[in-house]
Amino acid sequence: MLMDINEILRYLPHRYPFLLVDRVLEIEDNRRILAVKNVTINEPFFPGHFPHHPVMPGVLVLEAMAQVAALLSCKSQGVVPDENSVVLFAGIDGARFKRQIAPGDQIMFDVEVLQSKRGIYKYKGIARVDGAIAVEAELMCALRIKP
Repeated sequence: MLMDINEILRYLPHRYPFLLVDRVLEIEDNRRILAVKNVTINEPFFPGHFPHHPVMPGVLVLEAMAQVAALLSCKSQGVVPDENSVVLFAGIDGARFKRQIAPGDQIMFDVEVLQSKRGIYKYKGIARVDGAIAVEAELMCALRIKP
């Protein structure tokens, strides 16, 4: 299954400059997702991080990974978030930064479900650039629906 940017926008409330997922290449409901972020020099954070050596902030790589996890949660549950529902970033464990991410890189996010219970999901996420692990972490996300 494939999700283009139009379908991603249906499932994520994020918009420019905070939408950090460009495409979903594979998705297996309740199991795993493979998604892409193309990093360009036009990203709004590069002028300040760092002017002479642009590097994507690690916290934004983790945010992108959480957005990919949210896509998997929503698609798996058949929930299209609206004013009554949202997927929240609930926790992070074991984050490791192994490679810098720079303009021109393409990040491949491979996120798999480790556990799911009552709308709380735990994931293992890996962000790769050119096949090498750049960032890895365990994430928790919570699907919240207002009564």
